[in-house]
Amino acid sequence: MELSFPWPMSQGEWLAWISAAATVLLGVFFLFAGGTGLKALRLQTAPTYPQALAEVRGRVAGFYLGLGLSAILLAQPLIYMALGFSWAFTAFGRLVSMLSDGGGRLYNLVLLVVEVVLAALPLLFAFGLIA
Repeated sequence: MELSFPWPMSQGEWLAWISAAATVLLGVFFLFAGGTGLKALRLQTAPTYPQALAEVRGRVAGFYLGLGLSAILLAQPLIYMALGFSWAFTAFGRLVSMLSDGGGRLYNLVLLVVEVVLAALPLLFAFGLIA
């Protein structure tokens, strides 16, 4: 079996690839700068529980890296669809929080737009709406 890097060939695939690459970059950021990542998200760990950073490095970084790298390395429409749905449900969760928890601040609105864009790029390609 020959291993080769599947380079994006169409505009739609490039857009999906950009979303996957951004996901990988976020994963690397959370893996190596977990505390800074939490501060960027306006979260913090309790001083008595420094092991809480393992959740950020494991769950957040691991999920972002795993899904993003899978999309880049395998370049399959169904994996791009999974990436898009993951970002779409992330945006949906943020929207629910903004509506029910009173979190409708500029910071959340900006992150909501980013998440919607990161969801739309691979979904448009996976559903064949952009070639």
